[in-house]
Amino acid sequence: MSVLPRHLLPDNAAVADDGWLTIGGCSVRDLAAEFGTPLFVYDEEHLRARCREAVEAFGHGNAYYASKAFLCKAMARLAYDEGMKLDVATGGELHIAISAGVPAPACALHGNNKSVAELRMAIEHRVGHIVVDSFDELDRIDALMAEEVGPTPKVLLRITPGVEAHTHEFISTGQDDSKFGFNLANGDALRAVERARRSSSVELVGLHCHIGSNVFVASSFGKAAEVMANFAAPFDLPELVLGGGLGVPYVEGEEAPTLTQWGNVLRDACDALGVRSRVGVEPGRSIVAVAAITVYTLGTIKPIPGVRTYYSVDGGMSDNPRPVLYGSGYESFLPRAPFADRTAEGRLVGKHCESGDVLLREARLPADAAVGDLVATPVTGAYGRSMGSNYNQITRPPVVFVRDGDARLVIRRETFDDLLATDVGH
Repeated sequence: MSVLPRHLLPDNAAVADDGWLTIGGCSVRDLAAEFGTPLFVYDEEHLRARCREAVEAFGHGNAYYASKAFLCKAMARLAYDEGMKLDVATGGELHIAISAGVPAPACALHGNNKSVAELRMAIEHRVGHIVVDSFDELDRIDALMAEEVGPTPKVLLRITPGVEAHTHEFISTGQDDSKFGFNLANGDALRAVERARRSSSVELVGLHCHIGSNVFVASSFGKAAEVMANFAAPFDLPELVLGGGLGVPYVEGEEAPTLTQWGNVLRDACDALGVRSRVGVEPGRSIVAVAAITVYTLGTIKPIPGVRTYYSVDGGMSDNPRPVLYGSGYESFLPRAPFADRTAEGRLVGKHCESGDVLLREARLPADAAVGDLVATPVTGAYGRSMGSNYNQITRPPVVFVRDGDARLVIRRETFDDLLATDVGH
């Protein structure tokens, strides 16, 4: 017997009297009828609860929402209103945050190759701090400050601590062989601190590290805290940011620490090490991933005797590239019977012109799944819409926030005309 694990659904998911899944008091059937499919449905109260949990675990002003996980104006404003600051990695992300009414001083700018324009934008808007990633970036800031583009920026230096995170190699960032940060082992980190402390172009206020994404082993974060605390101790800087990357369960059998448990591990480690700096973190996936499901319409069922059955939906790698990029696993279910026994096995695929356009390599659905059914994948709130594309000129899906029986459209569905918005040729 294979039934969808309840903990993979948003907090406020339930089953109505007619058997259909509801989220935030809204029927998934009604949402699909109103907004079409594919469709991202976010449980707004789930988002708010996770933001509040992060703030409670780390203290007001110490929890930065990693906006790359999922960003739109509504999400930026929600995180800020619930007491979080924002971690942005590009000028575009900073622009959306500011457009949402988030003050620039509540933002931290990341990026391993920030352009002069992005650095200028950050300095002119007076972001809270810039997380400096390289000596070349320090050169660029020197040049900008020679032009007197704004006040001396507060900076953190991103350190590569040499801690291997137990995650996919593409999203592991703390090892010595990384495009990110100043390497601790080869002495670059110390040289960067010495240069920044001498520089009149920057005000060094702290150090930063990030060991990877979707990390399930809490002890990895404790190890990073130990390495960073030992390195930072002689400098007595006011801030120490230990990044994000806390994992979430995606499939049956997976478990991950909660935000509160993560906070306890880091606090205990820092207390034991005598850390006096203010300790910050940057959760993203753990705020938004489980908050959302993606709803599709099942369009083609193709059984190939002796091989497998293909279930084709109206989205695919354009709204969730993680399975293609990382081999990520997901579950699938029918919103009309969310906890029905899933005895039919097959491969859930998208509509793109790629054999690799696979959402679930080993999907399980109820035996009565039929063409026209709605099919949903849970835990798609992070790195789905934000990493989406227009491949095959597919229009990207809308996003709705649901709460207390009301559905709020926060990103509309793209139109065919949107596809031509930047096309100036003939």
